[in-house]
Amino acid sequence: MKKLIIAAGTGFLGQVLVNHFKNKFEEIVILTRGKSQIIDGIKYVNWNVTTFSGWETELENATVLINLAGKSVDCRYTKKNKKEILLSRIESTKILNKAVLNCQNPPKHWLNSSTSTIYRFSLDKQMDEIDGEIGNDFSINVALSWEKAFFKTETPKTLKTALRTSIVLGKNGGAFIPLKTLAKIGFGGKQGKGNQFISWIHEEDFANAIDFIIQKEITGVINVVSPEPIPNSDFMIKLRKAVGFPFGIPMNTFLLEIGSFFIRTETELVLKSRNVIPKRLLENGFKFKFGNIDNAFENLLSK
Repeated sequence: MKKLIIAAGTGFLGQVLVNHFKNKFEEIVILTRGKSQIIDGIKYVNWNVTTFSGWETELENATVLINLAGKSVDCRYTKKNKKEILLSRIESTKILNKAVLNCQNPPKHWLNSSTSTIYRFSLDKQMDEIDGEIGNDFSINVALSWEKAFFKTETPKTLKTALRTSIVLGKNGGAFIPLKTLAKIGFGGKQGKGNQFISWIHEEDFANAIDFIIQKEITGVINVVSPEPIPNSDFMIKLRKAVGFPFGIPMNTFLLEIGSFFIRTETELVLKSRNVIPKRLLENGFKFKFGNIDNAFENLLSK
């Protein structure tokens, strides 16, 4: 494959993809709010999600465009942060639509971030792309607006896929680092009632799934999650066992509310039941390397 563009690719997920694809593309370009430079053969180009400033020319003749842009939801949901969470996703998606349409030879395939949080809180039903039930709250409405901004502009020469991604567990970034730390210091008990499901995916399976979607030219919405969502209490038990700590103090909802206030985040991130399965990936023949949480933890904690 010739050229890969990753918008907002300097974070954890961007680096997971760079490491996976660095030997599969002739050229990788990262669109970043930082300065333009070349590091280890990767081209970093300054971009602005509200205006064209030359970065848009990089999309010419690209094989794949992946957009990861969006303010982290790991913050307090103040009015200001809510606005930034929404606009950072909508504006980046809208301007990329304009850039793609302006290209003489636009990217062949555009994969845009979305989230498995788009489905309702569910203890009773596994949500897939066909029968999954969409809910109604701030995070869900952000996801709906995000996907609408992505799909409503038709790009006749560019395939489009929305990646409804879950928590990505990685050795060097993402949610696994603080979770592992909590378990090691004795706070690895259930969070809230503990019956809420966690949808997760190992970083290698995440990158492999993106590669698979590109190779198979799968379009529309797709759940990028492991096939085994797991209750929070079981997740934490298995994590404690993996790190070798004998007990974990549970955190009830009241304590979580206090803790989330002091670390400037929201309890929704751990209390919502995300019971999501990757029906389309499995139906298309994707094989998970770490579909089981025990195997995933063993790998993530290995040297």
